[in-house]
Amino acid sequence: MPLPPAPTKPADRLPAKAFAPSARAISRPAAKSQVPEIASVSMAQRTDSAKRSAKEAPRRARASLLSPEPDAPQVVVAAPVSVEPATRTTTRPRKSVSTGPAKLFVLDTNVLLHDPMSLFRFEEHDIYLPMIVLEELDGHKKGMTEVARNARQTSRTLDALAAAPGADIAAGFQLSSTGHRDARGKLLFQTQPLDYSLPTSLPQGKADNQILGVVEALRKAMTPREVVLVSKDINMRVKARALGLATDDYQNDKTLEDGDLLYSGAMALPTDFWATHGQTVESWQQGPHTFYKINGPVVPSLQINQFVFFESPGEPSLYARVTEIRDNTAVIKTLRDFNHLKNAVWGITTRNREQNFAMNLLMDPEVDFVTLTGTAGTGKTLMALAAGLTQVLEDRRYTEIIVTRATVSVGEDIGFLPGTEEEKMGPWMGALDDNLEVLGKTDTSAGEWGRAATSELIRSRIKIKSMNFMRGRTFMNKYVIIDEAQNLTPKQMKTLITRAGPGTKIICMGNLAQIDTPYLTEGSSGLTFAVDRFKGWPHGGHITLARGERSRLADFASEVL
Repeated sequence: MPLPPAPTKPADRLPAKAFAPSARAISRPAAKSQVPEIASVSMAQRTDSAKRSAKEAPRRARASLLSPEPDAPQVVVAAPVSVEPATRTTTRPRKSVSTGPAKLFVLDTNVLLHDPMSLFRFEEHDIYLPMIVLEELDGHKKGMTEVARNARQTSRTLDALAAAPGADIAAGFQLSSTGHRDARGKLLFQTQPLDYSLPTSLPQGKADNQILGVVEALRKAMTPREVVLVSKDINMRVKARALGLATDDYQNDKTLEDGDLLYSGAMALPTDFWATHGQTVESWQQGPHTFYKINGPVVPSLQINQFVFFESPGEPSLYARVTEIRDNTAVIKTLRDFNHLKNAVWGITTRNREQNFAMNLLMDPEVDFVTLTGTAGTGKTLMALAAGLTQVLEDRRYTEIIVTRATVSVGEDIGFLPGTEEEKMGPWMGALDDNLEVLGKTDTSAGEWGRAATSELIRSRIKIKSMNFMRGRTFMNKYVIIDEAQNLTPKQMKTLITRAGPGTKIICMGNLAQIDTPYLTEGSSGLTFAVDRFKGWPHGGHITLARGERSRLADFASEVL
């Protein structure tokens, strides 16, 4: 007996209605037919189709949709809708690609000096560089400053694009030719003079005004394509808007648009938490800690090492930290209470909820990276030093404490300082000395000689280092404190954090409301960058300290000034 011929057409994918209970209830296996892709069918057509299907059933594909029985009343059958199968493999989400026309972005020199990789941050849009921008890059490439390094890096990037196979400067360089696949546009250069006219009040010889003239000429020549000037210079953007030109700031360096959106590290559980989750909560005891396994609507909003708390009048409070998240289930662990004197750290007890959260992170050996933010007087430096001294001198977990900070002055610089590295860093470490003085007085049982000996021991285990000499170093079994981290750029923050070797713990502290670096904001600070990138890492934690404990005068000044 010869085999039946191979199917010439793949089986149709079952529509969503095929899985509905109503569709299965009215269907019989004996009469199988393929649903025609029309809005309705007549009784005769369905009867003929059912008869043919009964004869050809052995050879039909099993994926055909079951039809109603022939003697049923006439019904309206919807056309099958193609849907994705439920067992689709989860893949990485792809970036949405803009379907509108590609824009032409004209880059100011300061954008390239700020971020040499900005050429590859504009996705499918094209980039245009005026000739005066190349001249300014050439003028900034001399020296050892960050600006000079960025200018040289930009020049090397342009040279690599020009050396790519098939590169044509007249047609524009493909930005993806050097391996940056996200950059799907072209890089265009000004290869000929452009005709433009600017108001006589703008000096023609100034570089900024020449760039504005190029944007004006391109806007007329590229109509209706949108031409946008991208600049970090606020005054230049104001002049561009006054001339009716489209302009925007370079946004890619900003981690967050608004500082209020920064991850706080703690979340209050809803007041109906036990009512909605209490029936499914599992709990068990392990040492001094109690673990709770919860599921429900609150779990998707949680992060690993995030603190959760429940406070309601008349009900017991809960303070815990998220230790595990799997699908729609989370495990939280109760905290050690550092508010109590029996758990004092180097004689210091915490005074509020957020300080207790921070101390749990600082004393946990499984947490390698801790970030602390908060206003002045919230106890960031004091808690970090107390936890460091306890773990260095009592627990012997680390060998020494290394303290560094960004040397950015609030007012005018006092000039060069004499002495060794530690002596030069001495004036910047006034906060360290103040806190060490407080910690030295916590042991009231020791006499004056005992406190003096303790002070010498403490200072022998604390090393003050400058960030200028961090490149290439590796810290092993060290407790590293980075103070005033809000004044660091993301690149400087990466340089410091990557110094950590085996057994090292790094604590970054800062107040985002006190940024003294001229070119940083709350959204582009290295501290904000670190908090956002380490969010949810099992060995990192963050907490925002809310209440000041320095003095009533400092608290009031932080609110009203």
